Amino acid sequence: MSSRYPAPRRLAAIDLGSNSFHLLVANHYAGQLQVVAKLGEKVQLAAGLDEDERLDDDAMQRALDCLERFAPYLSGLAASDVRIVGTNALRAARNRQALIDRAEALIGHPIEIIAGREEARLIYLGAAHALAEVHGRRLIVDIGGGSTELIIGERFEPLALESLHMGCVAYTQRFFANGDISEKAFRAAELAALSELANIRRPYQELGWQDPVGSSGTIKAIAAVQAASGDAPEGMITRQGLKNLRGRLLKCKKLDKVAMEGLKSDRARVFPAGVAILCAIFEAFDLERMRYSDGALREGVLYDLLGRNTTEDSRAAALLTLRRRFDVDARQANNVRATADHLVTQVADHWSLSQEQCQFLAWGAELHEIGLAISHSQFHRHGAYLLENSDLAGFSRPEQQALAFLVRAHRRKFPGKELDALPAAARTTYARLARLLRLAVALNHSRPEQPPRDVTLRADGETLYVDLDQASDQPLLSADLEQEALYQRNAGFRLELSR
Repeated sequence: MSSRYPAPRRLAAIDLGSNSFHLLVANHYAGQLQVVAKLGEKVQLAAGLDEDERLDDDAMQRALDCLERFAPYLSGLAASDVRIVGTNALRAARNRQALIDRAEALIGHPIEIIAGREEARLIYLGAAHALAEVHGRRLIVDIGGGSTELIIGERFEPLALESLHMGCVAYTQRFFANGDISEKAFRAAELAALSELANIRRPYQELGWQDPVGSSGTIKAIAAVQAASGDAPEGMITRQGLKNLRGRLLKCKKLDKVAMEGLKSDRARVFPAGVAILCAIFEAFDLERMRYSDGALREGVLYDLLGRNTTEDSRAAALLTLRRRFDVDARQANNVRATADHLVTQVADHWSLSQEQCQFLAWGAELHEIGLAISHSQFHRHGAYLLENSDLAGFSRPEQQALAFLVRAHRRKFPGKELDALPAAARTTYARLARLLRLAVALNHSRPEQPPRDVTLRADGETLYVDLDQASDQPLLSADLEQEALYQRNAGFRLELSR
């Protein structure tokens, strides 16, 4: 490419779904994503979950074999240009960390487990960009292996998000485990799905939509089969077509006998369960038609990645909403953030802190007092609970856990137990960020009009040196910092105060 034009930014997303793993690599240039590589494999991770919600060895090996094939496509990409997300099966698996540790060592990038509503938000983002044209308010449906996401939105803004515990792999195990396809089993699957939909049926209908859209492999397969049979135009699903398809599946009688034009053989065994779920959705919302969109979770991940650390970062917007909802003292939050920013710039290079990690310190500073909305007593604990358990757009579960840790660690005894609960690779970084946040909070303890910025900070290994000249005539500040030095010393850290 001519030097007159900037090189495109290459991005990659991997969706570790309950049924399939998907890789998408694209160049971002002139505001557009240009697909470079697009791969998908049926891993059926959810099928490897036993009664105790533990992944068996075969499922783990299938996952690792797939990721080994994906790994070359990530070669040379910066960490900020890659995002790998795990969904329902990994959310449920009690031994997921064993797989995650091996997978991260194999591909060299972190894996994030995202919450159901975050998955729904990303699906909507991908579908909305793929649709491009405006069709008013949309209902987006995505039937996965372990969960089904339903979203109502306009343009690129979701208005309602939900993730329900029903998916084609999970329902195959639950209702078609013996391999038989009967009216009794099919209707039982539909009724279970209708039960899941019952809580959102009325509020979704009241919100309304003009354009029902489906994404994901299940809906793509249903649309392809209907088109091949002449029951619906290409890319469209109709209610009558679903009724006809249901009848054809019942005539197959056995999962291993399911074979239809337009249906790939590797999806055949989980296809009846997916059809049953979609039949229930059509019944619950009285749908007559649904069109298929090629945009899904992996596309949404890439578009969300583009907005990170910009004015369009969904995470910043989510935290601003949280601050307003819990009436956080804006001046104190901004003062602590300003001091934290001043401190981290002095040690970021020595401690190899990235821009993203410094951003988490800033967010921790802005939210450190959020727990006051519940009670002043133990408010750092209340704040950590709120952050770890709220639905925060743009955040993975590990990111929420890390942010919650910073808020939990900003005062009193340093929380070693909570630090040990973080992934091993993140502990040193977040211990350092917590120490900086604690200093910023101590320096603003008296709630000054303006944040103190004339503090000199130096790091030598894990030891921090603070210049206290500016505190020589402030006995309260000096006492606060001496107490902080004691807290850190008891946690195994050194904080040296020079005068």
